[in-house]
Amino acid sequence: MNLWSEIIKRFRSNIQTYTIILAMIGIWILFALLTNGSYLSAQNVSNLFRQMTVTSFLAIGMVLVIVTGGIDLSVGKAAGFISVVVAYLQAEVWYTILPNQPLLATVLSVSIGLLIGILYGCLEGYIIAFLNIPAFIVTLGGLFVMRGGILLVTQGKTIPANQPVFSVIAQGYLSDFVGWVIAALVVAFLFLNMFQSRKKKQAYGFELPNLTIDLLTTVFFSALIIAYVAVVNQYRGIQVPVMLLAVAAMVMTYVANNTRFGRYAYAIGGNREAARLSGISVKKNIFSVFMVMGFLSGVAGVMLASYVGYGTIAAGEGYELDAIAAAILGGCSPLGGSGTIFGALIGSLIMTSLTNGLQILNVEAAWQYLLKGAVLVLAVYIDVYFKKNKV
Repeated sequence: MNLWSEIIKRFRSNIQTYTIILAMIGIWILFALLTNGSYLSAQNVSNLFRQMTVTSFLAIGMVLVIVTGGIDLSVGKAAGFISVVVAYLQAEVWYTILPNQPLLATVLSVSIGLLIGILYGCLEGYIIAFLNIPAFIVTLGGLFVMRGGILLVTQGKTIPANQPVFSVIAQGYLSDFVGWVIAALVVAFLFLNMFQSRKKKQAYGFELPNLTIDLLTTVFFSALIIAYVAVVNQYRGIQVPVMLLAVAAMVMTYVANNTRFGRYAYAIGGNREAARLSGISVKKNIFSVFMVMGFLSGVAGVMLASYVGYGTIAAGEGYELDAIAAAILGGCSPLGGSGTIFGALIGSLIMTSLTNGLQILNVEAAWQYLLKGAVLVLAVYIDVYFKKNKV
């Protein structure tokens, strides 16, 4: 009875997270039935996780932006602008200057792309934090600026960026053996993290959760990791972009949960004035949040150029909306103060799962947008409902 009570208690305290996980499983089952099982084939599962990577990089950055009570409407076009700049460097600059140095050319392109993202995030953050201009206005203006930048770089043309080494970033695969090694390391990390978390709680005098529940939870997520590796290894192995996303997500989760920067962001979103009075530098923290968002926009832009293989005038179109939707669907409150990196990844996976399944079923694009909009509104309604009716 004690164990069952603990399970009920944990479910109630994390009901939003469990709800979206159940929703994702339900979506997968539905599309598997409608496609006679092809939706869950090894190749489609591999494609599904690859397709979610660009949006996910933006979504995990968007979490902290929304947590502080802000918004960034420009991340899609910022990623698009960086993607066309990187494509231009690959096709027009390094191809001429470094024709026989594909690895060096790739390193330089990636470095410049990330630097542009960081500088752009710093500029936005400075205007928002220190000049006190609302994030909505600044980022909306940034969207138009980035859209113009894309047109200037491309001159209305498509720029090829599909050089072999550069393509590996978003199109490469790891061998089966490496995949299993990574799975073993992740599982070991999950168990180590669980025991260390319990040790810290005990050291600081917090009530320890039931050990059996912690073990079952860790075993569950470990089983998901092993199942994923087993499935994708049936196709071509773990995708390089998925591995990079996993690393970024773990780093961002640690930053959000275990650093002053991350905890201050939640405090600011919860009550900005109280955070200021407690000694938190609100302006500095918000500036840093947008700088991180800019860096992740750079990562997404590089990933987009490598995945598509081209820089196009439509680069990044709509990605900001998908990123915001993924973050909110994953539990981020539009009012600020709450949200998790893990939830944003699940939200991104749900949005990609819907798109992927509807495309397989040849559903018209118009209905796809209608369904995505309905899902987003429903997610916000659930968030408001849970806040008014504490369970």
